[in-house]
Amino acid sequence: MQRTIDKTRLMTKNNSKFKYRCTDCGREYDGSQTLYLCPECSKLNNSSKPPRGVLKTIYDYQALKNNGSDFLNLKKRGFIDLLPFDNPESLPALRVGNTPLYSFEKLDSEKLPFTICLKDDSQNPTFSFKDRASAVVSAYAKEKGYETIVAASTGNAGSSLAGLCASQDQKAIIMVPEAAPIAKLTQIIMYGATIVPVKGTYDDAFDLSIKATEEFGWYNRNTAFNPFTIEGKKIVSFELFEQLNYQVPDRIFVPVGDGVIISGVYKGFEDLLELGIIEKIPVIVMVQSEGSDNIVRNMNTDDFETKASTTIADSISVDIPRNFYLAKQFIQKYDGEFLTVPDNEILEASQSLSGNYGIFAEPAASTAFAGLLSYKKNGKLADNSINVVLLTGSGLKDLKSVNKLLNIPESVKPDIEELKKTLTSATLSQR
Repeated sequence: MQRTIDKTRLMTKNNSKFKYRCTDCGREYDGSQTLYLCPECSKLNNSSKPPRGVLKTIYDYQALKNNGSDFLNLKKRGFIDLLPFDNPESLPALRVGNTPLYSFEKLDSEKLPFTICLKDDSQNPTFSFKDRASAVVSAYAKEKGYETIVAASTGNAGSSLAGLCASQDQKAIIMVPEAAPIAKLTQIIMYGATIVPVKGTYDDAFDLSIKATEEFGWYNRNTAFNPFTIEGKKIVSFELFEQLNYQVPDRIFVPVGDGVIISGVYKGFEDLLELGIIEKIPVIVMVQSEGSDNIVRNMNTDDFETKASTTIADSISVDIPRNFYLAKQFIQKYDGEFLTVPDNEILEASQSLSGNYGIFAEPAASTAFAGLLSYKKNGKLADNSINVVLLTGSGLKDLKSVNKLLNIPESVKPDIEELKKTLTSATLSQR
């Protein structure tokens, strides 16, 4: 429960265009200083529970409204008024964001009474949604003079930071659990980052990266630790609003592990709500794997209980969801929804995405589409509704997980009659 405090006593003078606000105690801090978690609430944290004291970045929305900052003006300035750095040129030169949104009204040759919109963030430079956060973190570090950025990652965040730092002449140090997929580790190494495999889980790598931050004075990119990861991810909401002709969709399905992406989606729409650009926030649906459901399972409990995660969706396999409390606040405040899906449905969703729409998504991304398919099956998608699915990473990130779906036929002689037999057999097997 949020505590009542004397904000006039605790808030320092804010010399920045933004301030930090603790999502637990409500304390506010000057945005000109580099902070991660609330200095007061983080004292109460222990490694077996999600951390308290996650900071939210708050802008002077009234001043922006007074200055005529409608959506088009904000976009013209690259949304810099709603970002925690000052110069758009501080961003990496690589194109991050502005990913395509594809609309479909068919599935398995069936005409749908609603629209499916697929936001394909595998089109980012390192092929995942994580580039949005890394770009903003990199820009902030550049303006503040940090030369080295560290992150813990199961692969995607590390690949992202490594790639964007390479384009910025910044040094990246990536700590990964030793079981991370080789495709993602390959990216990290090829981008020239220093990779540190850590015995244990993602959470062990996370804790070590924080100790290293304190010891060496590096800047830390960790999700749900660095508040600007949410600021980077929220830009997807601005893009969706524009791509849907300045309308809010009915539902957005989001794959969830730590709870940072869904918080970013909420934060983007909340910024637009604060500015009076939109009148409501869409229904945002949190989708987790049944094998890693530590947020969904604790949504209606007071005392968080963790369960070891086992799922093919490694990017959202999290034992201790670091952004649990903020994600829960957003979902409860704006009447969000949540569900879990089993691994077999995640694989089926990946195959359906590829076969129907030509988009090959990794299991974590396919989890969101599996959530939409579950809603469709249960009649929960209204006629004429617009339903967005965030596809957060490329299937090429984790080929091992889809091996069981592959059926490579035997080779044929270079003979047309042999080819006819093979094609006939293939047609029959697909019926």
